[in-house]
Amino acid sequence: MGMGTPRMALVAALMAFGGTAMAQGAPPLAQRIGHSDPDKMRGANGVHGGAGSMKFGPLLGTNALSTNLIFVHRGTIAPKSGIGQHFHNDCEEMFIILDGEAEFTIDGRTSRLAGPAGVPDRKGHAHGIYNPTDRPLQWLNINVGMTKSYDNFDLGDPRTDATLDPVPQFISMRLDRALLKPAAAALPDATGGVLFRRALGPAVFSTPWSYVDHVLLPANAALGRRVQADMSEVYYVISGTGEVTLDGETAPISAGDAVPVDLGEARAIRQTGAQPLELMVIGVARDLAAKARYRAEAEARIQPRR
Repeated sequence: MGMGTPRMALVAALMAFGGTAMAQGAPPLAQRIGHSDPDKMRGANGVHGGAGSMKFGPLLGTNALSTNLIFVHRGTIAPKSGIGQHFHNDCEEMFIILDGEAEFTIDGRTSRLAGPAGVPDRKGHAHGIYNPTDRPLQWLNINVGMTKSYDNFDLGDPRTDATLDPVPQFISMRLDRALLKPAAAALPDATGGVLFRRALGPAVFSTPWSYVDHVLLPANAALGRRVQADMSEVYYVISGTGEVTLDGETAPISAGDAVPVDLGEARAIRQTGAQPLELMVIGVARDLAAKARYRAEAEARIQPRR
């Protein structure tokens, strides 16, 4: 959100709030997990020069991981409201809508997409979003930088009367279960019929942000113990319930939760409850060199598919 406006104090507080990385002496796992709570979301008007109003709150802040995750925010965009077009020159951001439809803008080109969908804003480019409908949009925002510092430059463009391209002239993704495939090749630790899709791969991002995955764990499925020395992750629960274990400590997770997994942490996840556990996974490498190594090892066997 805008740092050069009266919203600066609000956003700075939201960026800093969140779980603390294990390397910094973390509290118990249950306290590290971010929970979506509408009652704790704060209102904001004219975000980045956008129209109308929205509410948002932090799931994870700058302290959640030792890598350059800056924040994960969760919120709602009111009808006829949005976030004005603005640049990021040292970080990358992705707006995701979990329902409804929104008009996404990248570098002045706008298209209307139906959720669940997301559009990454690569470093050095401009983006915005507008809700043209009569219903609030469920919204998620992820920011990763070259450092832990956030930057923006607002254009004062609310994008309320934008000309729409029928085919998006920018990178986008859909979290569509119909596109998922058996996870055996991509997730060798998976058991019980886990489904997987790499929605966005390493080439999409210029920062250490490395991927966005879509994962579905049906009844009794699990992701076994895995440790990645140079890759951190955030597991956002789209739907369902489960349990996560990090370094031997276990906590329940449910829709709207965000689980930070830091470098070198052993993670395992299993599905519980009546419905499949649906996850979006954000991978952030230790640095660009680690990302390059990961890409060389993984990209050949996990090709991005829309």
